[in-house]
Amino acid sequence: MAKSGYNASFLLLLSMFLILLTFSNVVEGYNKLRPRDCKPRCTYRCSATSHKKPCMFFCQKCCATCLCVPKGVYGNKQSCPCYNNWKTQEGKPKCP
Repeated sequence: MAKSGYNASFLLLLSMFLILLTFSNVVEGYNKLRPRDCKPRCTYRCSATSHKKPCMFFCQKCCATCLCVPKGVYGNKQSCPCYNNWKTQEGKPKCP
């Protein structure tokens, strides 16, 4: 009987671990994209700017490295730390 109680406890603990791991991936990796997802996300991200060509160039470059594009057409960079923290030599944001 003790062995089956051990097995049940182990399975419960394993299940809880897998659930937590899944949720942590959802929270931390919500914006993890596949490289092929970059162009459509950047097209939307750059849709409101009058400087579409440079916006698309840098957005796709940032997305290829970070596999993340913030939601919306402006701001929300806190949702994508790599994208947010990548700076030019002058210290300005590299990613639109």
